[in-house]
Amino acid sequence: MSCCAWADMNERNRIYHDTEWGIPVHDDRHMFEHLSLECLQCGLSWDLMLKKREIFRACLDNFDYDKIAAYGEADIERILNTEGMIRSRRKVQAVINNARCYCKVREEFGSFCAYLWGYSEGKTLLYEGHERGVLPVSNGLSAQISSDLKKRGFKYVGAVTIYSHLQACGIINDHHQDCPCYQQIIEAHPTIQKAPDQEVF
Repeated sequence: MSCCAWADMNERNRIYHDTEWGIPVHDDRHMFEHLSLECLQCGLSWDLMLKKREIFRACLDNFDYDKIAAYGEADIERILNTEGMIRSRRKVQAVINNARCYCKVREEFGSFCAYLWGYSEGKTLLYEGHERGVLPVSNGLSAQISSDLKKRGFKYVGAVTIYSHLQACGIINDHHQDCPCYQQIIEAHPTIQKAPDQEVF
């Protein structure tokens, strides 16, 4: 499958691009995994996140937010001492904190997906110019969601991180128009065209 240029780095990235990136997510466990990977990635490469993904899943109960929300100090030490794990106490603590905040959002909205997709009225957003590869690192929507998540207590959820999350979970379709995934997503899911939104490059 021909694909977006960034996916040509290696086979891991190609598989992730072809089978996951940008496909709308409506499952809360999967959504929490995406969000956690973005938080863990801060300051590191995305390829490293994909490389260590199975280690993360093993350490974090396959991103079961209910189980993670109940983690204590012993779990933090267990995770940090796992071979191959990112040894950042702050990031591990952030994932645990975010799981607790995530559960509160689910209580309020019924699901985290309902909360997040509410920002796009359940539709995948097609921003003008993005289909030609003109992609920002953040925009007005990601800044708005970032601000709200921070108010709700989430950590490592800046506007840039959230923009990447919106791309990954399919709220924004940022595949290149020549990429087969671009049209596949449009044909399979409700979409809406949008003008550029306070984009930061």
